[in-house]
Amino acid sequence: MPTSLPANAKRIKVILSGLFLVSGSVTVLIGQLLPILARQYALNDLQLSFYFPSQFTGSLIGTFLTSRFARKNQFIAASFIGAVLMAAGVLLMNVDSFPVSLIAFFINGIGIGLTLPAINMTVLELSPENTASSLSFLNFFWGVGAIICKPFVDISSRGSDIVVTTTVLAAPLLIAAAMLYLQPTRIIASDGSSDPVNDDAGIPIWTLPLAWAIAFFNFIHVGFESGMGGWLTTYTGRLDATQAVHWLSPTLLYFVFFVVGRGVAPGLFRFLNENKMLFFGLFTILAGMLITVTAASVVILGVGAAVAGFGTSWIFPTNVSRFSHTFGASASRRATPLFIAGTLGAASSTWLIGFVSNQTGDLRSGMYVLVVSVVILLVLQVCLGTRAARQR
Repeated sequence: MPTSLPANAKRIKVILSGLFLVSGSVTVLIGQLLPILARQYALNDLQLSFYFPSQFTGSLIGTFLTSRFARKNQFIAASFIGAVLMAAGVLLMNVDSFPVSLIAFFINGIGIGLTLPAINMTVLELSPENTASSLSFLNFFWGVGAIICKPFVDISSRGSDIVVTTTVLAAPLLIAAAMLYLQPTRIIASDGSSDPVNDDAGIPIWTLPLAWAIAFFNFIHVGFESGMGGWLTTYTGRLDATQAVHWLSPTLLYFVFFVVGRGVAPGLFRFLNENKMLFFGLFTILAGMLITVTAASVVILGVGAAVAGFGTSWIFPTNVSRFSHTFGASASRRATPLFIAGTLGAASSTWLIGFVSNQTGDLRSGMYVLVVSVVILLVLQVCLGTRAARQR
């Protein structure tokens, strides 16, 4: 754990929180643009689903590149480059070409893959005494960005014209990148120095089944989050097209309660440990998803989306915190497979929803992929939670 922090540590955390907020909008932008892209290029659900592998393949590459920066503890440099790439990606979405739009989401994905893990790991090392609550608070900002995204797209886009949407998103990304680049200290080392940390130190994490079990948990859960964020707007439109852009749409409610959960989580951690928080969240998600996939109206769908959003809010940061607590302080520089697993899960889940929907002719059937995901997470949590209890 850090024994001393750089003088600009607080400033770095403020900048990263702001960047994380905008990243939240950029990450879920794909789901809000799907209806626009479907109209613009006359795409079916299977063709629409190609956008997800495009973005998440880029994210996978970005996450892999993050590991190169991690070896020298240059997470802030990764965040800077990622912000620039996200800005470039969203601006490229304005080119009126289906292949180019796929490339745009690919570039955007590289930026996301570089930025999100790097920011999480930086805050993890800047908050050695309260990792789970600090990560939940950080991810609160991501959720705020996700909330803003849908109403922002509804207001700023005009039919298939997203110039205003993408320009307004690109500007703060470039500003945050410039502020990070100008910071006097951009390396946060866990021993309190600014020297690169030996990535080979400590236990061989990825030779242990437990590490892969936690990574598989991340694979399924990030897949769930991406599936909900990516397809909920389209699913709402299939249920009632007139409500897809309503101010209190299920997508907005999902992200609002996602953020509420992120804000509530630090208080809940005073009474519940990590395993109990994970169980609480997963059972809440399951209840929300059962309402979601059986909803006969947009109002009921909104209730299910709100419940699921609240439950999922602290799952990701708590699982990352569990990884850090299990394998020690240096684990942050060897966590690349954990984030790669999440990216692969996101690509797999979002594509699978589109595939099932296209095969059955019903997007509701595709959404059942997410119900199965939550059941798998509960089984995994029983195994991981039981192991943790035996160790105590």
